[in-house]
Amino acid sequence: MSDLLRLATAGSVDDGKSTLVGRLLYDTKSVLADTLDAVHRASADRGLATPDLSLLVDGLRSEREQGITIDVAYRYFATPKRSFVLADTPGHVQYTRNTVTGASTAQLGVLLVDARKGVVEQTRRHAAVLALLGVPRLVLAVNKIDLVDYDEVTFSRIAKEFTAHATALGFAEDAVVEIPVSALAGDNVVDRSARTPWYAGPTLLEHLETVPVDADPHDAPFRFPVQYVIRPRTPDFPDYRGYAGQIAAGTVHVGDAITVLPIGLRSTITRIDTADGPLDQAAAGQSVTLLLEHDLDISRGDLITGGEPPTVTDEFEATVCWLAEKPLTPGARVLVKHGTRTVQAIVTELRNRFDEQKLASTEGPGSLNLNEIGQVVVRTAEPVPVDDYTHSRRTGAFLVIDASDGSTLAAGLVGAPLPVPDGVAGCTEGGSTAQTDSHALVSPGP
Repeated sequence: MSDLLRLATAGSVDDGKSTLVGRLLYDTKSVLADTLDAVHRASADRGLATPDLSLLVDGLRSEREQGITIDVAYRYFATPKRSFVLADTPGHVQYTRNTVTGASTAQLGVLLVDARKGVVEQTRRHAAVLALLGVPRLVLAVNKIDLVDYDEVTFSRIAKEFTAHATALGFAEDAVVEIPVSALAGDNVVDRSARTPWYAGPTLLEHLETVPVDADPHDAPFRFPVQYVIRPRTPDFPDYRGYAGQIAAGTVHVGDAITVLPIGLRSTITRIDTADGPLDQAAAGQSVTLLLEHDLDISRGDLITGGEPPTVTDEFEATVCWLAEKPLTPGARVLVKHGTRTVQAIVTELRNRFDEQKLASTEGPGSLNLNEIGQVVVRTAEPVPVDDYTHSRRTGAFLVIDASDGSTLAAGLVGAPLPVPDGVAGCTEGGSTAQTDSHALVSPGP
């Protein structure tokens, strides 16, 4: 079992997500005394008899004033059993892009629903985003269970509906866990509640401490996007030429043969430098500077690779979550940011649009609108080295950027289609019915 769990929380508006995260931090004693004092004062100023634990999470003034979460906030806490990095993401529809950001590195997603409302549109949307991003495990926290008198029937109904939707999206049934909680009262968050005697499963924290976690696959092919070329040209380092960045995937050793893409040059690793001194080897997540045997023309945006190489191509199929107000239409000219490389591109085709509410697919849509998910074809102005997202999350992901103002338009994944259950299909733009192949997108070819 890994000693670190990266998780992301998501939920619809007013489901109590900030209070749940605040309760988790508060009950695990992960809050500094001065922060807790500030929350007590702010709660008293509002006339509250007990501390408003959501204030531990909603740190922006605009968030506190509106009572909503806007930005992604990363919280770090630990118990004797495990350390945690929690990405707290917004619930509002207009901030779905931030949910994508927070979930992009998560190993587990915690989705909240209000026990009085059950599974709603935003719940299904967030589950689809987590499935698209390859998050392997889900927790459904049925919050405000106290407001339905801790009713077992209500909980069971919501849990059954959500599990059916999640498994249809591709989650394994044993990877989805449902827990009845009250963030406000603390039921089943950290401590087990006597008010849900019918529930025999773990508390939220117990599950987070014991859920199996797949560590970063260090045996994956080596991927290193070059961020910066270091050439001091000082008397002490007259000939030093190093390539700095963070290892996106795999492991590298001194003496390894590498290939630089997209130019295709080959060399050997002669040294691995870090701020703490040289290493014999380094792995995914570490920031290092690589020195090579040969003097090569390498710059920011190049990809140093080892093992099975990615595909170098100027056209690939991808799945995108559209995050902009203006719709995406075929022929749109955009920028694609892949790793540390940014290139001009055209979205030449919209293959289909996925309806995460009905789990149906529409072929040949005329556009993708805000928060819609679809399969597209992207043509870039110059070749880029890409992996299928299902093989490498870091080098299979990219951003679509507006060239006019630099704003983010979409999160894209090379390949990575969402499954459509057998027998479920949507109508095409022409009105006919078409079955969608859940394996329609594959690794891009040249």
